[in-house]
Amino acid sequence: MGSRQQNQVQTIMIIEDEGDIMLLYKDYLERKGYTIEVSAPTANDILHDYELYKPDLIMLDYRLPGTMNGLEAAEKILQQHPAAKILVITAHENVSREIRKNQFFNDKKVFFLAKPVLLTYLAKFIANL
Repeated sequence: MGSRQQNQVQTIMIIEDEGDIMLLYKDYLERKGYTIEVSAPTANDILHDYELYKPDLIMLDYRLPGTMNGLEAAEKILQQHPAAKILVITAHENVSREIRKNQFFNDKKVFFLAKPVLLTYLAKFIANL
């Protein structure tokens, strides 16, 4: 594999409350050559973690325990870091509509995948961001 382009994803932060899914994503993506900087079950510390690790991509679930859902967490990150790339992965189809309807996300790099997602598709999707 040649050298990665500067804008390609190399480091990923995963926010997923289901431990088995988080580990599945983490293990698979690490085998694909990505560095997982941090993985957490809630988005409560997302801004702190983002500023600490500066990942190329944040993968997060929509429905999370704690004080914020995935879109609220995405908005919080993007208010401080408008160039951040965020991938929302959820079984809630209406989240895609919420993203499109919220004007705040119009010029942002916010992407959506519906669960269940095939790991091979996830890796290809990330590689093309």
